[in-house]
Amino acid sequence: MATVETGGVCAPAWRGGFGRLWSAAVLSSFGDALRTSALPLLAATLTGRPLLIAAVTACGYLPWIIFGLLGGAVADRVDQRRAMWTADAVRGLLVACFAVAVVLGQASIGLLIALAFALTTLQTLFDNAATALLPALVDRDALGSANARLMTGQQIAAGLLGAPLVPLLLMAGAAMPFAADAVTFLVAAALVASLRTGLPERKPRPAGSTLRREIAEGLRALGQDRALRGLCAATALCNIGMGALIAGLVLLVTGWLHAGTAGYAAAMTAYTIGGLAGGVASGRLVARLGRLRAVVLAGTVQIGALVVMGSVPSPVALAAAMGVFGFMGMLWNVNTRTLMQERTPADTLGRVSAAFRTLAVAGAPLGALLGGAVATAWGLNTPALLAAAFFVLSVASLIPALKVNVSVVAPDDDATTAHAPR
Repeated sequence: MATVETGGVCAPAWRGGFGRLWSAAVLSSFGDALRTSALPLLAATLTGRPLLIAAVTACGYLPWIIFGLLGGAVADRVDQRRAMWTADAVRGLLVACFAVAVVLGQASIGLLIALAFALTTLQTLFDNAATALLPALVDRDALGSANARLMTGQQIAAGLLGAPLVPLLLMAGAAMPFAADAVTFLVAAALVASLRTGLPERKPRPAGSTLRREIAEGLRALGQDRALRGLCAATALCNIGMGALIAGLVLLVTGWLHAGTAGYAAAMTAYTIGGLAGGVASGRLVARLGRLRAVVLAGTVQIGALVVMGSVPSPVALAAAMGVFGFMGMLWNVNTRTLMQERTPADTLGRVSAAFRTLAVAGAPLGALLGGAVATAWGLNTPALLAAAFFVLSVASLIPALKVNVSVVAPDDDATTAHAPR
């Protein structure tokens, strides 16, 4: 596995396995953006019942809560590369069949809900396997840069390219976003299948080991590492705040600021641009601060951005705050994932990733409900302030981890850590 030095930061070489994994991830994000933007629009044409339309969105969360831990346990048992391309191939076929149903006029809200649920269920396996596979493709020193490149590419594909393209595709037919998504899944599956990497080193499973016991092992591994335990709690609290913010952002812009759809588009564009800048700057900030302190800085600055969003009635201030929020959000995401990969033994990385993701995702629906409640009771700007309160709790939960010396390798033997051989 080759790496290059870029401004003092170790980065993975584009050629070889990482380049193909990056291409597959970015292509899938582009297709996901097409589909997730088109799903609620199609749902609104199939039914006027808000509860059923909301159910389509809920299916983006529910499988993670039900199957997330199971997906991680399976990812730690199987060839992760094979699990990924199989999941993407099946998702591609499902979306292709749905596109045909739309063309034939056979789409229904029930079919739409079933599709959303099935795709997210398969995503639990794909995402956990992908998180566990990356350290086998790049050197440990390049993990941070690799994650930054992956997340930045995905944000460009989804935020700047995919979602804005949906109206144009819909002009060509309601099935077009789904047909394009099917193609991206199938091409991504082919890219992942072309990877050449060995299985990670795994300890032999004890006789009689079950998926339930292996899930419990992953939870214990997460709970026993003070840094990862704090990061998981912090991320879960952040996601409650994010749920509140996302649920109330449209009304904050259009109702409290009276900025209309143009104001909302400007805010989201600022957020996307901020995220891209955060991905570029992450490596240099980590070199100065250290990875965990960079996460704490990100959460602290985001508190200030949220307070500005909820207290300054200015579209310009909102756009600036969203840009800062996106920058620091990318810094947070890149480094929490990298810390997890650096500190977790290879044979439990899928399960630790699953526990991390499941607990984090579970907070978003709760936050959305709380955001709606406070907006109704106290005003359209209050969800942002509620989010700030949860981010305060999030940063506070990281303080114990700062009091110990956080190494960059897993506490287990180096031979079983989840990184590529040097």
